[in-house]
Amino acid sequence: MRTAYDVIILGAGAAGLLCAMEAGKRGKRVVVLERAEKIGKKILISGGGRCNFTNLHCRAEDFLSENGHFAKSALARYTPGDFIALAEKHGIAYHEKTLGQLFCDRSARDIVAMLEEECRAAGVQIVLNARIEEVRRADLVRADRFIVRTENAEFHAPALVVATGGPSIPKLGATSFGYELARQFGVKIREPRPGLVPLVFNTDDRSRYCDLAGISAEVIACCEGRQFREKMLITHRGMSGPAILQISSYWNCAGGAELGGIAIDLAPGRNVIAGVLGTEFRSMTALRNAFQGILPKRLATRWLDLHEPARWSNAALEEFEKVVHGWVVRPAGTEGYAKAEVTVGGVDTEELSSKTMESKKVRGLYFIGEVVDVTGHLGGFNFQWAWASGAAAGRAV
Repeated sequence: MRTAYDVIILGAGAAGLLCAMEAGKRGKRVVVLERAEKIGKKILISGGGRCNFTNLHCRAEDFLSENGHFAKSALARYTPGDFIALAEKHGIAYHEKTLGQLFCDRSARDIVAMLEEECRAAGVQIVLNARIEEVRRADLVRADRFIVRTENAEFHAPALVVATGGPSIPKLGATSFGYELARQFGVKIREPRPGLVPLVFNTDDRSRYCDLAGISAEVIACCEGRQFREKMLITHRGMSGPAILQISSYWNCAGGAELGGIAIDLAPGRNVIAGVLGTEFRSMTALRNAFQGILPKRLATRWLDLHEPARWSNAALEEFEKVVHGWVVRPAGTEGYAKAEVTVGGVDTEELSSKTMESKKVRGLYFIGEVVDVTGHLGGFNFQWAWASGAAAGRAV
């Protein structure tokens, strides 16, 4: 069966669905091909099932990319306010958590249902369980068209939008298909790496700390000139929590284990030795009491056992204070794509128009969402990039 459309979109995730509804509103005949059995699978599991769908404080500075300016255009033309207005139009109740993060009151299913309804109203056709066997340009006579062949059908259109995401969370069916397609058409790729991912301790640190799994504390994690003040969580294999997930993207992009360590401030804004310096008898007991007032007791005790001051002089205690605020952890690696929330890297932004997401080399070929080398911080930024890049392409195809 052969069917002609104006736009073929590969992937029914956040970016693909937003793109589809925007293109459909313009009267375009749109088909979305999704290899899974249902749409929006990553949306459904996000935010603990409540979908952190955007962030009120979204800026281009909250994204990693080889070209830090690339995201500015799309983000400016489709803002958090635009998506909030859409959610409110559909009566979706939401609330703000810390740092401008917006979550659904009820369920992430509300967001998926909203996108599906918008696509239906715009006349978009969604094909599930679509296993793509071939993607190519038509012959020389109709070289302005793309042909996508599945097991059961063949789809033709002058515009092809790749919204297939990256390889993070493979249990949901994520693959590197988008990168393979880019390479097929001669589009360059920036090396993909797991982002927003837990870190694995080296062998020595694993034996020192992993029996404390489940303990968390507010810290500042620093790497490559970036820092994040949020919670750190000790796991059975290493470290996680928002502060670690945030910094992991920078550590991994900068070379990971080859780069070296991550600096962790265990007592942000606090002076651990202040009380000890003022006592007549300086001792481990006094220091332990001070430290346990800042960190969870078990973590404070363990860390002190491993970092006891060499002496009790002022100089030695001041050196200890520096280590408290700059504990260097050298991870062995990350938990990989299986536990990564996003993929860092992807389609090189130098290959795309920042206004439309269209390939500069291949007319009619677009890349949006996670497959592009634009990766947001934790907290709704990656969804906002999906909406913004999807809207940019949907209004251009």
